[in-house]
Amino acid sequence: MKPALDTGPRRFFATPRTSCPYLDDRLERKVFTELVGNEAADLHDALATAGFRRSQNIIYKPLCDGCAACVPVRVRSIEFRPRRWMRRVSKRNADLVARIGPPVATQEQFALFRRYLAWRHDDGGMADMNYAEYRSMVEDTPIVTRLIEYRDAAGELQGGCLTDLMADGLSLVYSFFAPERNDSSPGSAIILWHIDWARSLGLPFVYLGYWIADSPKMAYKIRFAPLEVLGREGWERR
Repeated sequence: MKPALDTGPRRFFATPRTSCPYLDDRLERKVFTELVGNEAADLHDALATAGFRRSQNIIYKPLCDGCAACVPVRVRSIEFRPRRWMRRVSKRNADLVARIGPPVATQEQFALFRRYLAWRHDDGGMADMNYAEYRSMVEDTPIVTRLIEYRDAAGELQGGCLTDLMADGLSLVYSFFAPERNDSSPGSAIILWHIDWARSLGLPFVYLGYWIADSPKMAYKIRFAPLEVLGREGWERR
């Protein structure tokens, strides 16, 4: 087993308290540090397995007073077997072809990304993101990252996912899709595709970020069993 990374005198910072984007009447605060230098990938993997998430060259974790609603979750990809509803989702999205590419932003992606935000997260912190900011989100990465595009038979972009490659799995940083495809559950299809990709690479986990049981936007992740949740005693199967 690889030893834990010694972060040495690395400095961690805390953000000011702001309104929580997922739960009403609660305040959000994060602890974060930078991913820089030759050990950025090792530091990312060590902190990601401790429940942190990456955004550009920053890796962060919730540090909210009196609240532990954000629970890190990861799918056990090797043991995963799709349920009936998952097979139906895959069938409904069988027209989509995944193209794995480098983390390079395009105006085509940004246009779809903006439509997705306007439909799903119009009150979130990313709602006013411009192209330069989107490009930074995609391209400013100190670790191995891929941008997966999902296109239909006509070659039209229908979805995308920014994904980090870790030593023990894949980490979905951010995904988006065409709102008009919502009835076919493309978000779930993207997760299922990543589970298959992880299995093909022999990687045991797919990191889905935070599960929030009381948030309709974040509660769905618990459906992708077998799943592990990160608690006080470490990762536990749920």
